Amino acid sequence: MRLSARARIVGWMLAVVGLALGVAVSVTWSTLLTRLDHRMELELGNEVEKLRRYAGSALDQQAGKPLIDLENLLVGYLQLNAPDRWETFFSIIDGKAHKITAIPPPVRLDTDDALVARMAGASKVERHEMETARGTVHYAVIPVSVAGDTRRGHFVVAHFYDLHRAEIVDAVGVLGLSALAALTLAGAAGWFVAGQVLAPVRLVRQTAEQISDSSDLTRRLDVPGDDDVAALASTFNHMLDRLEQAFVVQRHFMDDAGHELRTPITVVRGHLELMGDDPDDRAETLALVTDELDRMNRIVDDLLTLAKAEQPGFLALDNVELADLTVSVVAKARALGERQWRVDEVAEARLPADRQRLTQALMQLVANAVRHTTDDDLIAVGSAVRDGRVELWVRDSGPGVAPAERERIFGRFVRGAGRTGAHDGAGLGLAIVRSIAQAHGGTVQVTEAPGGGACFVMSLPLWELWRLG
Repeated sequence: MRLSARARIVGWMLAVVGLALGVAVSVTWSTLLTRLDHRMELELGNEVEKLRRYAGSALDQQAGKPLIDLENLLVGYLQLNAPDRWETFFSIIDGKAHKITAIPPPVRLDTDDALVARMAGASKVERHEMETARGTVHYAVIPVSVAGDTRRGHFVVAHFYDLHRAEIVDAVGVLGLSALAALTLAGAAGWFVAGQVLAPVRLVRQTAEQISDSSDLTRRLDVPGDDDVAALASTFNHMLDRLEQAFVVQRHFMDDAGHELRTPITVVRGHLELMGDDPDDRAETLALVTDELDRMNRIVDDLLTLAKAEQPGFLALDNVELADLTVSVVAKARALGERQWRVDEVAEARLPADRQRLTQALMQLVANAVRHTTDDDLIAVGSAVRDGRVELWVRDSGPGVAPAERERIFGRFVRGAGRTGAHDGAGLGLAIVRSIAQAHGGTVQVTEAPGGGACFVMSLPLWELWRLG
């Protein structure tokens, strides 16, 4: 049988609390019994001492002299010393029961002739136990003698031990019932509290089951508070965010790959099916197929870059010298075409960033500028720190971008108008630039360049920035 976490928590709590209460009741029982035994011993000893003191100081009221009559001594002490609860006194003279306290005891011991005769044989203080109709009795027999009186006397002190013990039993019984009631209340309270505490956990389980059944990753948990359970729910929500993002990236990748690779695959297959035996025809077909395969390879690489941009570990941060980055991009870009290459401005600063990704983004912008310009057109690259942010830009003197197209062109598989280059890309370059900028916590936008043309600007947060010098 499988127990729920709630039942296990409450069960263990009740076991621990029950064990603690059981130990407490047991220790209380043992302690009270030990104290009772000790008190019985002390009271018996105390009665012996009290009788001795009384015998040494008792006076004959008529003569004003010490008592010399045994009977008067015992009767006087019985009259003076009243027994406590569950206690009785009586006297013995010459082996016969003489007087007993006025308060009737639970059981008359002085009426048992055999017991009285046995008690009368004591020559020194003796302590014994016996069983009666009211349980165990602890008693002490004290020999008493008076100078000038030849009679033998004894004084008996008896404690009804089991009646004293019964009071402890009642007290411990009440304590046990109280403990049982407390255990019941603790169980009810624990069941309620465990239900409240575990409610978010059940919600997590139910949500996970619903997601598993429906594949709906948009569900989230709403658990207020700042305890461990709320933290668990928050972690679960973050996990769902990551899973949803991963599924979105996967779906986009599959959709994009299927959409964009279908055409070159069709082209390759068609030309291969139509390829004849003529060597020139074969060479032409091979060149076309190779070109299409190269384009497919570039598309796959771009799609993988976009997919990685939405995953952790996309950036390898290092301290990037912005001036060196700007100049090196222009140096690499010169091989892309005969243009008027220029460095507008360089930022003498160092920025924690991924140098390779920033270089990749700038080279994409430069390649895009080359495709939209002709020989001797201007292409300029620059960097600067403005208003607490780092700006990296590429501008050209080409036809520019219409205002209605300035946001749309950063989407996937979107190709802008006015291309002049021989190579037609897949429309993923600017999407990659946006992904790299967003991975750095920044943005990218296109504006109209001074004197006409387009100016693509990446704006990145400073994070930590050390100015050189």
